[in-house]
Amino acid sequence: MSGLRKSPLKQERRGQLRDYGTALAWTPDGHQVAMASAAGEIVLIALDGRPQQVLRDPDGQSIDALSISHDGQFLAAGGQAGDVMIWRLGESPQLITCLENARAWVEHLAWHPHRNEVAFGVGPYVQVWDAEAAEVVTTLMFEASSVLDLAWHPEGTQLATGGHQGIKVWSCQAWDDDPQVYEIPAASLCLAWSSNGEYLASGNMDRTLVVWAMGNPYPWQMQGFPGKVRDLAWSELWLGHAPLLASSSREGIVIWDKHQDDDQGWNPQVLELHHARVSAIAFQPHTQLLASASEDGSICLWQDAVEVVQLLDGTEGGFSALAWNPDGTALAALGDTGDWLIWQQRRPKTGFF
Repeated sequence: MSGLRKSPLKQERRGQLRDYGTALAWTPDGHQVAMASAAGEIVLIALDGRPQQVLRDPDGQSIDALSISHDGQFLAAGGQAGDVMIWRLGESPQLITCLENARAWVEHLAWHPHRNEVAFGVGPYVQVWDAEAAEVVTTLMFEASSVLDLAWHPEGTQLATGGHQGIKVWSCQAWDDDPQVYEIPAASLCLAWSSNGEYLASGNMDRTLVVWAMGNPYPWQMQGFPGKVRDLAWSELWLGHAPLLASSSREGIVIWDKHQDDDQGWNPQVLELHHARVSAIAFQPHTQLLASASEDGSICLWQDAVEVVQLLDGTEGGFSALAWNPDGTALAALGDTGDWLIWQQRRPKTGFF
């Protein structure tokens, strides 16, 4: 790191939450970002400098998951209390529904990519709720454990859920049919579909990464991680035989590039710079620029997922989450001590200045 020059980055906006930052979600137009904390607050921050809107005051019960619908109409939030709260967004956002789930901690929820239906995990169940009809569409049973992650197929045709010893994938056109089951020896901690929908990746408790190609029941398995695989990110832009896949484990990041020959699997490249656990990774939309946030208080921008071109900092504590807006012109991050920061890209292809 001694030869790395810090970029002359200008922070566009900065603020403070009451507690540890837990979750981020951008509106589809990329003009606003919702943020939540372990104190239970939810705020909406606009890029144009307008004062933040407080959607929920802190009550001491953590909010751990945020998601905004594809059309920007609805925001869903869940957390320690077990409730799934739905706001209708607009000039004056309104809380329209609170789905109560007693004695359940809601840590995972996501809106359907094309419909106003939100899926959320409640213990060993997944429910899908229709915001337009204001009713539950289906309740799905994972059985083996609590649901540890869930992810919609980018075309909205399937819903994948992960947990102990495997993954279940349901068809959205036939919820009552038996799901496709992908077995693994340990627990699936994080799931990610590639943007083209051809690959499903699972980061696992037993220090492995498994990738399935759709239509092929035999996956590739990658091993040798220093700890459990906590986060995954696929690039939208890809120049090889498949999108790049990034995985994080402890303080390291591995970039996986698929070999032309399926039998050769995926080629790894290790990215080493962070000095503490990597808490979040995300590719900039439509590029191969990877952002990584760490508990060491730094954010690295990796050009082509190979070399660091910018090193961002600005919080005394570590970073807990980060997310690009949909067009890739802004990056938001949350800190362990409640700091939030937003950087914007002012000149195309020249970085964040």
